[in-house]
Amino acid sequence: MSQKFQEIIDSERPVLIDFFATWCQPCKVQSSVLNTVKENVGENARIIKIDIDQYPAIASQYNVRGVPTLAVFKKGELLYKESGVHDVNRLTQLLEQFM
Repeated sequence: MSQKFQEIIDSERPVLIDFFATWCQPCKVQSSVLNTVKENVGENARIIKIDIDQYPAIASQYNVRGVPTLAVFKKGELLYKESGVHDVNRLTQLLEQFM
């Protein structure tokens, strides 16, 4: 997975990673927000979900301490990372500034 993950974050377009857990209630809220964000940004950005219980090495590599944690990468560079639930407008604007 880490090789595939590296290929994903090396993308020319911004990639929003949602680090989540299946047992996390706020993560479920964040997931529905991300569906709307995806509609807003279309093909200009990618949104990927990473289950921290299935991929603990990736979560550890990026110091994910709580869920949900959102991170934005472009060309392999971490441009943004913050824990907590984010709203649609904030995430849409965040991705647009990196497009």
